[in-house]
Amino acid sequence: MESLSFLICPFLACIALVLIHAYFGIHILQRGIIFVDLAMAQFIGIGIALSFYLAYENHYILALLFASLGAIVFAFSKKVEKLVQLEAFIGVVYVFSFTTALIILGQSPHGSEEFNSILNGNILWVSYREVAFAYLLYALIGLFHYLLRKQFFAITFEGKQNSFMEFLFFFTFGLVLVKSVVMAGVLTVFSFLIIPSLIGRLFTRKFSKSLLIGYCVGTLATFIAIVISFKYDLPTSPVIVMLMSITFFGLLIFKTIKSKNLVRGA
Repeated sequence: MESLSFLICPFLACIALVLIHAYFGIHILQRGIIFVDLAMAQFIGIGIALSFYLAYENHYILALLFASLGAIVFAFSKKVEKLVQLEAFIGVVYVFSFTTALIILGQSPHGSEEFNSILNGNILWVSYREVAFAYLLYALIGLFHYLLRKQFFAITFEGKQNSFMEFLFFFTFGLVLVKSVVMAGVLTVFSFLIIPSLIGRLFTRKFSKSLLIGYCVGTLATFIAIVISFKYDLPTSPVIVMLMSITFFGLLIFKTIKSKNLVRGA
């Protein structure tokens, strides 16, 4: 019973992460900028690395600064697309951010541990206060996106261009990532963004249904991963990423076999 109560907090944190990231994930997948989350999260990681280097206890200040800079960069990325491939541009932002964080953390006596913290986070040790703040922040951003849903959907699903709305999209996305990366790490956040959305889109292209499927499968896979991690003393974030990936591959195989059977039956 005591073990179960210990797992409640990280599980609640994971539910919040699945809810907000699956929503953003559908937008990201539809736009075809799959690795923007990884690049943006790693860009925010520069701010966190600087916080470690400067011995700031509050990682959020510099992380928010880099989230704002990242929002500006990606808001105008469509203009860059006229000159170079967008995914290539995103890749350069990622490797720049990754290596910059490495260089900064290389100057710190605990650089390897701090780098691991940025990549994997410490979700098993998240506090109820952090989780409550995450729910409040995500709810406010969700409400903001609901109020401006027509504008955001027009950019994502109709291909309309609006630099200011793009900035608002990436800035709110950056706010989510700042909190998420500090709690769960870059790799876990990327899996929460992409995998539930991919799973939902395996079964339907309707936004609401895809979102619901992603929520359900992502939540279940995360809960099982946390239990496995705790029971066998394994690192939580890698187990979450691995199990969610295995779930996606399993469902992909299932859909492939089902599609072949339907073709043969026809």
